[in-house]
Amino acid sequence: MDYLIPMARRERSAGVILFQNKKQRRYLLLDYGRYWDFPKGHVEKGETDLQAALRELREETDVVDVRVVPGFAHQIRYFFRKNAALIDKIVVFFLAQTSSTKVRLSREHVGFEFLPFQKALRRLSYANAKALLRLAEEYLLRQTGARRRVDAT
Repeated sequence: MDYLIPMARRERSAGVILFQNKKQRRYLLLDYGRYWDFPKGHVEKGETDLQAALRELREETDVVDVRVVPGFAHQIRYFFRKNAALIDKIVVFFLAQTSSTKVRLSREHVGFEFLPFQKALRRLSYANAKALLRLAEEYLLRQTGARRRVDAT
């Protein structure tokens, strides 16, 4: 007997792993109501991934004072169901720094926090977001020549 496997609809999004570097590095996480994650959203027609990531950051947080860290772009892929349709989602993330402490959330979020690495790692809801945060922290440590290794907590 043959089974029909539904074709997945593809979606592409882009996001930003945003950090401040004051006394210690702190990462911005958004509370989506049911989970904590980075700012992200759909890539619109005619946009590059980076343009979409920065637009989504602005729309979701009102943060525009950012410096994109060159050389860091990582993507994740996952599947989920929306109205019984299977969605094949790819999200590319960029790393950026801000000196801004003001965040004005869009209506799709219920809160936010700037957290140091270990607290941010514990707060993030999904394993793929935790893996991205580890990659970002390791990348930044390499850029500064630090020898500290990011642990797997």
